[in-house]
Amino acid sequence: MRALFVVLGVMFLVLQFQLWSPDGGLPQVWQLSTTLAEQEAENQALRERNEALDADVRDLKDGLEAMEERARSELGMIRDDETFYQVIER
Repeated sequence: MRALFVVLGVMFLVLQFQLWSPDGGLPQVWQLSTTLAEQEAENQALRERNEALDADVRDLKDGLEAMEERARSELGMIRDDETFYQVIER
């Protein structure tokens, strides 16, 4: 009976060592959980960016309004029948 307690005690100590050891134990699980949370946050940000880019692509494919808006804002273009006035403040 005493030998059984000794064997169980040794097994308990070995399991405790494996549980708390830095390679493969709880510390590694905590570190991996933190890494996973960071990666999920980055994935969500990238997912939102992709959705915005997808919406831009759909707008550019479907209508001329989006192309006209980009030409006006990014390239400074105007229509033939428009007059451009530039106001310079002092």
